[in-house]
Amino acid sequence: MDLHLDHLSLVYPDGDTTLTAVDDVTLTVPAGTTTALLGPSGAGKSSLLAVAAGLTRPTTGHVAFGEEVVLTPTTGRAEATRLRLDRIGIVFQSPQLLASLTALEQLELHAHLRGRRPASVRGEAMSLLDAVGLADQAHCRPAHLSGGQRQRVAIARALVGRPDVLLVDEPTSALDHERGTQVVELITRLARDLDAAALLVSHDASTLGSVDAVAHLVDGGLEGARAAV
Repeated sequence: MDLHLDHLSLVYPDGDTTLTAVDDVTLTVPAGTTTALLGPSGAGKSSLLAVAAGLTRPTTGHVAFGEEVVLTPTTGRAEATRLRLDRIGIVFQSPQLLASLTALEQLELHAHLRGRRPASVRGEAMSLLDAVGLADQAHCRPAHLSGGQRQRVAIARALVGRPDVLLVDEPTSALDHERGTQVVELITRLARDLDAAALLVSHDASTLGSVDAVAHLVDGGLEGARAAV
């Protein structure tokens, strides 16, 4: 299902004036594709991702999945939370894995939070771990995984339940160039295989050879989008 960001703005009060973190951004990410969002520090990339995830309400504009408007300036917290649980996968900059749980249990817990019995998703969870190359590490805890492996567990966890949209915030920031490139390639492949619309914030253009499009954010506004070469 396509992700549509339609004239999104996010404005904060700042003393006697205001600060515009996101400035009238319109962007479409087609289902099954990955768009990378680039820009300097403070450009508004993470703020835009937070609005798309329903973590922050936009000041103006809306977010739609396909033809369905799902987030607006008046969307309530409970409604946004339900949307994230049911239809959005989020990968944070840090994998945020629980130290006491194995890779498989990380995915099963996520399914439980989405209202599904862990046992009912074990097959799906193992398939996702296999898809990210970690089937043989399913029973390992985070302390026994490398940084790249922990990030791949987080990607698999975000895809439990086949979300319509995948939002990824700086997945390569703690990885070297080779591992970072591999993680972006993995996200692009999984978005295509699962027909999810993936929006990926990155600071490193050199790792983005596999994405379908690149958009640039400057001072909160979209400078333009182009197909990736």
